[in-house]
Amino acid sequence: MTIAQAQTAVDNWIKDIGIRYYNELTNTAILTEEVGEVARLMARIYGEQSFKKKADELTAKDDLADEVADVMFVLICLANQTGIDLTEALKKNLAKKTGRDKERHAGNKKLNQP
Repeated sequence: MTIAQAQTAVDNWIKDIGIRYYNELTNTAILTEEVGEVARLMARIYGEQSFKKKADELTAKDDLADEVADVMFVLICLANQTGIDLTEALKKNLAKKTGRDKERHAGNKKLNQP
């Protein structure tokens, strides 16, 4: 699925099943909540935080994929309702980063350590 196809699929889902978009402020709050759920799992899978139950550890990677998809869904909702073409926005953002950081990271000794 391309980014454009994802924007269309989310828009169709909202219109067919979701009734309408939540307002932009509500979606921003939901996005923050979803990012927090990703952070919670990252702290447990890759960080030092412990799982509360051993059973939670068994599904953690699947849960992480689902939570990352939740973040993408809400981010696409925000893009759709504010008129952002995510394909074009990402292209422009990568061009900006390429121009700005072309030499920056190559000289970072912390990144060049094994």
